[in-house]
Amino acid sequence: MPFEPKFIITPKINKALVEIERVRGFLDAVNLKDDWIREMQAKALVLEAHHSTHIEGTAINLDQAYDLLSGKKVAGVSHDDEKELLNYKKAMDFISKYLGKEDPLSEGLVRELHKITVSGVRGGSAQPRAYREIQNYVANSRTKEIIYTPPPLLEVPHLMREFVSWINDNIREISAILIAGIVQFQFVHIHPFIDGNGRTARLLSTLILYKTGYDFKRLFTISEYYDKDRPAYYNAIQSVRNNKMDMTGWLEYFVDGLRSQMKEIQTKGEEIIKNNAAVQKIKKKDLNDRQEQAVKYLLQNGKITVNEYQSVSSCVRRTAQRDLDDLLEKKVIKAVAKSPTDPTKYYVLL
Repeated sequence: MPFEPKFIITPKINKALVEIERVRGFLDAVNLKDDWIREMQAKALVLEAHHSTHIEGTAINLDQAYDLLSGKKVAGVSHDDEKELLNYKKAMDFISKYLGKEDPLSEGLVRELHKITVSGVRGGSAQPRAYREIQNYVANSRTKEIIYTPPPLLEVPHLMREFVSWINDNIREISAILIAGIVQFQFVHIHPFIDGNGRTARLLSTLILYKTGYDFKRLFTISEYYDKDRPAYYNAIQSVRNNKMDMTGWLEYFVDGLRSQMKEIQTKGEEIIKNNAAVQKIKKKDLNDRQEQAVKYLLQNGKITVNEYQSVSSCVRRTAQRDLDDLLEKKVIKAVAKSPTDPTKYYVLL
């Protein structure tokens, strides 16, 4: 029988879809500065690469991920972990080329996405681009207990053809967000490759969103929500199999995760708008470039010390103190003692 997902649009799903559309409208309407967009896109890319590979077992922490993706060498990180992280970043860059493109999805594109994701990892045993030629299993990473046996290998090519065909036939008929959720589950259910299925599924889900105008300015990270509570993620996937392949529970989980991401993005965007207005108001007090940088730091962090001012503004201590004294005189900031017993000062905005 051809692939035909089973689900209903519950009030919970509908409410989440409405909230996601509101944030989409906010992002389309609001005037956010390009430098902030670029900064947040870069951060989202690191978070997505880190959390998606972390779900699969890499031991890299977030600080190490930032360093590695900025081109720095990090001691004590395994080659495979580093390569998986860098591969994922390449795969995200690859799918970014498909923003808004309406051409049909192909199995070749899926295979290429897999190739980028697993190339050079674990000695190439993941067989980049090639559908699996053995029976694989999904096991509990802690107990090693088999929790799911994917379809037989001889069924994979047929299942993938039906899967891709269904996407192309329905991508304009069903909510793109629901399509992205269905795609993510069905891909891991088929488990077409020896390894890299989870990562490829999340990338493919993101690709669907990018292609259909739901890129949200590339500010979201779909994997962060899953990595924060992996048992809930796995349980949501398994709920489909436990409920006679009804995807409703999984889709409720999927859209709620995206909704929470969107609300965070909107909150950050509103904060930036507020901060930009404050910066423009303060700029009228004739600040130098160092002081403007310090004010932005204060808006983000709430306070600043002389040492932090030196770091933020790249200046010597004497210059930092002179700038701070000038900001005090212009009534932009005020000095606060750390405590009654510690007279060391820090500075906050008035």
